Amino acid sequence: MMRAYFSDDQLRHHGKTFIVAGEKKPIPEVPERAEILGRALSRLGLDIHRPSDAGMAPIKAIHDDHYLDFLQTIYQEWQAEGGSELVIPNIHPFNRKGPYPRHHVAKAGFHLGDTSCPVSETTWQSAYASAQTAISAARHVRDGGAQSAYALCRPPGHHASSNIAGGFCYLNNSAIAAQELRAKHDRVAILDIDLHHGNGTQHIFYDRADVMTLSIHADPMDFYPFFWGHAHECGELAGLGFNHNQPLPLGSGDDVFLDALDRALAKVDDFGADAVVIALGLDASRDDPFGGLAVSPDGFARIGEKIGTLSCPTVLVQEGGYVSETLAENLYQFLSGFDAATKTTTI
Repeated sequence: MMRAYFSDDQLRHHGKTFIVAGEKKPIPEVPERAEILGRALSRLGLDIHRPSDAGMAPIKAIHDDHYLDFLQTIYQEWQAEGGSELVIPNIHPFNRKGPYPRHHVAKAGFHLGDTSCPVSETTWQSAYASAQTAISAARHVRDGGAQSAYALCRPPGHHASSNIAGGFCYLNNSAIAAQELRAKHDRVAILDIDLHHGNGTQHIFYDRADVMTLSIHADPMDFYPFFWGHAHECGELAGLGFNHNQPLPLGSGDDVFLDALDRALAKVDDFGADAVVIALGLDASRDDPFGGLAVSPDGFARIGEKIGTLSCPTVLVQEGGYVSETLAENLYQFLSGFDAATKTTTI
């Protein structure tokens, strides 16, 4: 039976509000998400394990030291200087190639890519615990001989680059899991099926040939993160194509998504991946409050079935998917389809 990982420390962070088109809105990335997804795991009869603490080394393998120090200290620094309840940027550099900033406001603008990732007193504890959840799942597969594991990561991670937070994401859990798998496996693929493009993951691995990144998402010409995720972005290693994006028209449903998934899985096979990380967004759902795509619960079951046919070890890392009537059902259907296909493949 697949093992799942989660820590209650992941419930401590709550960013509260962010700015959308100039208006303050409630952040949909709330602790309740994890509780709802946990109910789907219970319905499946999966054991939920608290992750071990692997320390900072796996996180430092992906993230910049200045950035990690910022996440751990900026709240206290901000408060000491009379700042607001949450650390929220109000200025950003034109580029990040100059001297590292000293001022707390400048540090916030340097490391927080948008207003959707405010830092509170408990943000680091939750982000750190979420990363440890991904690490434990990856090590269960890498060292424990398991064919698959599920990490209920919250906060999510795929918008976080090596030194910039964004889109509710602070530490890139999928990238951290992939790097953990690289300790044993020569070629690792990260397949991101979140509604939004995994721009942080792409940024981290864009010039590498040992980790292939693939993302199926709503067209960034019309949707967050806007500036990345276009089909022409193929990686710095010209002609070799280790980064693949499949932007889909807004409103695309099951059949369009599944066709894109078939193409992505063919590329994973061509790459010869020894292990795979699935950045498991559920916000492509037709019921998700972001409303970008229109995948049904049955569609998630079929997505899970297709991914479950992979013959290599697979780590499922939870990314987006926000509170809706079918959030738990979508995870239940995906994992049910994945489990059924995995059992058939291994017989």
